[in-house]
Amino acid sequence: MSGLAHAVYGGVPPGLAGTQDGCIQCSPKYPGARVLSEMPPASCASIVVHAPASTIERRCVMALALRALAPGGALTVLAANSKGGMRLAEELASFGCHVEQSHKRKHQIAHTTRVPHPIGLEETIASGAPRLLPGINLWSQPGLFNWDRIDPGSQLLLDHLPPLEGRGADLGCGMGVLARAIRGTADQPHMTLIDIDQRALAMARRNVPGEGVSTMWADIRTAPNLPTGLDFAVTNPPFHDDGTDDTSLGQAFIRQAAAMLRPGGVLWLTANRHLPYEATLKPLYETVDLVASAHGFKIFAARKAMAPVRTTKAHI
Repeated sequence: MSGLAHAVYGGVPPGLAGTQDGCIQCSPKYPGARVLSEMPPASCASIVVHAPASTIERRCVMALALRALAPGGALTVLAANSKGGMRLAEELASFGCHVEQSHKRKHQIAHTTRVPHPIGLEETIASGAPRLLPGINLWSQPGLFNWDRIDPGSQLLLDHLPPLEGRGADLGCGMGVLARAIRGTADQPHMTLIDIDQRALAMARRNVPGEGVSTMWADIRTAPNLPTGLDFAVTNPPFHDDGTDDTSLGQAFIRQAAAMLRPGGVLWLTANRHLPYEATLKPLYETVDLVASAHGFKIFAARKAMAPVRTTKAHI
């Protein structure tokens, strides 16, 4: 299989599965990566997949990996026992694969090869594909945050958000719930939609069409060249990393927003009520107002200080 690619999907915990030198990252959550769903059929000699916890997303990713593999190509899939690992062998077998399974450090590791005619790949891929959600008229896809509904934190922010003008950004935009509402006002401010997940940006482009909207596939925490001089930023930042609370994620969003805003610019933030973001907000913003607190969420409007006024001495 010389000339074919070797790929890895997601971050594989060290020591659980070996990867080939020069592996191509193909997870949509790694900015700049090749995206597994866009890789040509039979283009890979091997793929190692750190499987998602969600059943629909996990099965779709495995089907996409089998589609991208050449016949006889090697597929290794691993997941924590508590996050779908115990189902890997059964799910791979449903595609007609013969599976060998091992376990290590509370993970299941399944090894198989791509059979000539896998069963049900296209149907499984279709089950995880983008779709227009009835009722809320938004495009979304399994695997995104609250993919099939507007989450209550975002809804609370929408209920209290005033009309916004000028230039702004939606940090961690998801499928574009906040940006769509902001752009729906008469002023239609220019907005940059930023997310770490390429799938989210693809949905946001559908949900927030028109001129004056740009997107960035980027990790807010580390991305260079983020827009600056903004009049406003909105965010419903993530606070989970691999299933556990991680307040550093939201704190990084708050700090980056402060760097992106112009003097006097405003950050609108929604967060779970128990998250201690006030200590991060107050040193960075001149005013931090608690706008609302309901249904387990809180809304802050944090205004960046105006630039100090320069004075000149009169010459006598």
